[in-house]
Amino acid sequence: MSNAETDAAALRRGAFTEGDRPAEAPRVDVLSAREVPLGGPRAMRVRRTLPQRARTLIGAWCFADHYGPHQVAVSGGMNMPPHPHTGLQTVSWLFSGEVEHRDTLGTHALIRPGEMNLMTGGHGIAHSEVSTPATAVLHGVQLWVALPEEHRHTARDFQHHVPEPARIDGAEIRVFLGSLAGRTSPARTFTPLLGAEIVMEPRTTLTLAVDRTFEHGLLVDGGDIRMADTVLRPAELGYVPRGADTLTMVNETDASARAVLIGGPPFGEEIVMWWNFVGRSHEDIVKAREDWEASSDRFGVVEDFPGGPLPAPVLPNAVITPRRNPPAR
Repeated sequence: MSNAETDAAALRRGAFTEGDRPAEAPRVDVLSAREVPLGGPRAMRVRRTLPQRARTLIGAWCFADHYGPHQVAVSGGMNMPPHPHTGLQTVSWLFSGEVEHRDTLGTHALIRPGEMNLMTGGHGIAHSEVSTPATAVLHGVQLWVALPEEHRHTARDFQHHVPEPARIDGAEIRVFLGSLAGRTSPARTFTPLLGAEIVMEPRTTLTLAVDRTFEHGLLVDGGDIRMADTVLRPAELGYVPRGADTLTMVNETDASARAVLIGGPPFGEEIVMWWNFVGRSHEDIVKAREDWEASSDRFGVVEDFPGGPLPAPVLPNAVITPRRNPPAR
């Protein structure tokens, strides 16, 4: 998925929910989404909760887009021509619909609900994403993971994983990265990570043991889910700092609720993220853009795509400065 936001300063503060929390409950900060076009002003709209000024990363997770449910006959669906990535891994996860993926490794794969596609664009990769003609409703998330300095120039890679669901306490959990609820994903990452879809039955309370060295984020797709004394509503991302060894979620609605839980140890490095590139300096970004516009071997060619690549936007008339999370409160 391509990032249509190219102004590195366009990161906005979320609405924090404070209130009187019990001393033993984890702190939950609410990060509100903003709506942006995917790839252009007439493209499919997505809701973005990472990055923003209030929080650049959760663990190594540096980008979170949440979209749909879109009626493809109305929205046109997803139609992303070949576009580049550097310094990151992309995680594609659908709730409904089907997307065709092609990349410069020669991969041709379909993304379906309950199946994860994990693509590594270290030194450079390009891919296309197009919703299939059979897709009536498109609905899912696209997540990015920043690669640590020692691995950010690693070779291209593509992994596919279909997690076996775990069913506990009225919830169904699919762990696509890391470990949770007795399930462990075999997918390879470059920092410890957690990624899981959680579907809760109506009026269900779910308590999960988690790694206390991780910070976590719960992105709500449907329903109202309470964590500690904070209610998270659809499209909101609840952030929990490290230190909690359990997370308790309560579905406060009379319908099923769905969310995506992400987590990882705090990422100690500053990053520069512009368009589809993650680097460490303005110069990293300039070089990646030049290589893409020059059709460099750095990114390769997506074969059998009926159309040309996505051109890079114009760089901002300013130095893109590195960002890290604000100091812990």
